[in-house]
Amino acid sequence: MATMSSLTRSLHVLEAVAEHQPVGVGALSRLLGQPKSTVQRTLVTLAEAGWVRGGGETTRWTLGARAMTIGRRTTSEVRLREAALEPMRRLNEATREAVHFTVPDGDRGMVVIDRLDSDQPVRTFISIGATTSLTASSTGRAVLAHRTDDEIAPLVARGLERCTARTVTDPDAWWRELQLTRTRGYAVNLGENRDNVCAVAAAVLDPGEAAVAGICISVPDVRFTSARIPDWGEQVRGAARVIMANLRR
Repeated sequence: MATMSSLTRSLHVLEAVAEHQPVGVGALSRLLGQPKSTVQRTLVTLAEAGWVRGGGETTRWTLGARAMTIGRRTTSEVRLREAALEPMRRLNEATREAVHFTVPDGDRGMVVIDRLDSDQPVRTFISIGATTSLTASSTGRAVLAHRTDDEIAPLVARGLERCTARTVTDPDAWWRELQLTRTRGYAVNLGENRDNVCAVAAAVLDPGEAAVAGICISVPDVRFTSARIPDWGEQVRGAARVIMANLRR
């Protein structure tokens, strides 16, 4: 209970800083009805974590880099989802398979921010907000294909995450697959990220040519055939191009 009370107090202080910045400790104390010493300790804790910026009791506090990054990311994700909505719908209707839209969370993985489910009885499913492997998922590999080898090498050197028995964890084999992804313009995942799930994905680039998202067709392995890979690859590439065009408007 004490931990929850401390967390709630910290959130209230953070919200007050966001609304009234730049703001001093005294003003925050009056706004929140908390002792100045309590507010000051909370601000110091938030500052150490990067949520606010400031100093002593006479300093005026503002939001820190971490809070502003989350704000920018939220705005960016809303714009991405809006740009992807219609291309996702068309891809979903054309294939009758699930379509997932994900964004990279640094080097930690790919986060699902939107999805359209298949209307078929046997289908794949993943929750919005779920995180998938950056190195084993199709969207993760599609995004990594647009980074330089020097940017990717430290990630591979730390060890490739094993998600299923089919995950490629041999570095040489993984690099070959990444190069194939670059050559054909889309990534293929045959049960490497989740058991019994195959996927074909393409990266979405922002106007600065950075890979900011991935869109994939997700298919149960019982319905997946290698003969369909080229067609699905072109379809996800086409959807990605439309999303990129929408982002440039």
